[in-house]
Amino acid sequence: MRDNDFIVSKTDLKGLIIYANEIFIEFCGYTQHELLNTQHNIIRHPDMPRAVFDLMWKTLQAGNGFNGYVKNMSKDGGFYWAFANVTPSYDNNQNITGYYSVRRKPSQRTLAVVEPIYKEMLQTEKHSGSRDAIKDSTAVLLSKLEQQGVSYDQFALSL
Repeated sequence: MRDNDFIVSKTDLKGLIIYANEIFIEFCGYTQHELLNTQHNIIRHPDMPRAVFDLMWKTLQAGNGFNGYVKNMSKDGGFYWAFANVTPSYDNNQNITGYYSVRRKPSQRTLAVVEPIYKEMLQTEKHSGSRDAIKDSTAVLLSKLEQQGVSYDQFALSL
């Protein structure tokens, strides 16, 4: 990503893409037609720990915004890192109707901190088996955050 780029997307409650800006289309390599009404996880890179997305969905479903780092995969198999701010969208009755995400380029310094943690989490997921993968990977993340005395959101925003 370039320093001044903002990737923007909107999804419905099930994670289906209902809006994608031109920067998103450029970096992911899919056409707007290919993206719309497709699960947002179409760009999920296999190097991303599932526990991060589990944390994100739990945070969003509780009505809170999520800040975090994600490695996305483009259609051609390439990848790009992004700092994501994801927030629930509400109707006039304060019901969550979907999610709005704005992503920007993280610094190399930030990635030097995040990548080893995600790598350890991913290794834990692979070794734990499908039943315990997310739980065990989350424990790795929470242990690291506890050592620093911060929440994931505080950690993400501090980098």
